Amino acid sequence: MSLLIDDSDGVRTFTLNRPESFNSFTVELKEGLLAALHEAAQDPAVRAVVITGAGRAFCAGQDLKEHISLLAQGDPMPLETVRKHYNPMVRAVTGMPKPVIAAVNGMAAGAGASLAYACDLRIAAESAKFLMAFANVGLTADSGASWTLPRLIGYGRAMELMLLAQPIGAPEAKEIGMVNRVVPDGEALAAAQELAARMAAGPTTAYAMLKEAMLTAAGADLEAALETEGRTQAEAGQTSDHREAVEAFVAKRKATFTGR
Repeated sequence: MSLLIDDSDGVRTFTLNRPESFNSFTVELKEGLLAALHEAAQDPAVRAVVITGAGRAFCAGQDLKEHISLLAQGDPMPLETVRKHYNPMVRAVTGMPKPVIAAVNGMAAGAGASLAYACDLRIAAESAKFLMAFANVGLTADSGASWTLPRLIGYGRAMELMLLAQPIGAPEAKEIGMVNRVVPDGEALAAAQELAARMAAGPTTAYAMLKEAMLTAAGADLEAALETEGRTQAEAGQTSDHREAVEAFVAKRKATFTGR
């Protein structure tokens, strides 16, 4: 199977499972991941999500062998895949009403790097690298990278990485804000799952509203951001989790969140 799915402690882990091809995206893998993301969004038992890769890579982006083969056959799929697969995939990750953490265990290139950028948090192995490889194959950015990457590291640095298509290692990626944490090789998945489990036990409804507010503010003016904050804060204030947190604070005990 090109996609492995595992559930534990309210965390659903998706493992891109094409290690012999550095977990590059085939049509099968893209459609499988997209369907799995939508299912996770609707499943109340899933309270956090982790995405990682099998073997030595996180994801090398588009499978160029399949891409070339389909082009040679006159199949329109390669020219439609951004709108049909990658754009919906990014929308599914950013719109997921629960935290999504990328465990970047190795190379993340092209659409694979873009997928990591779309996640809420990124934990990278020390030897992991990120590569905006689009220019190397005569293509432009896709999978949301033109929007997500500048918001992580700034317009100028993002433009440099896009145009020069040079890899950046995990330590430097952390310095410039591309990743949140760097861990020793072999520990990215465990670290991401540990963090995801902690968040899964938290106020997940509030996390969903935080994601909505941040996503709105990233592309809106101040008034729109304030309006979203006002609405989501009012909604969060009516949740059981908020009441539980306030009561726990007053009673000086640890809060128990249910995501409602």
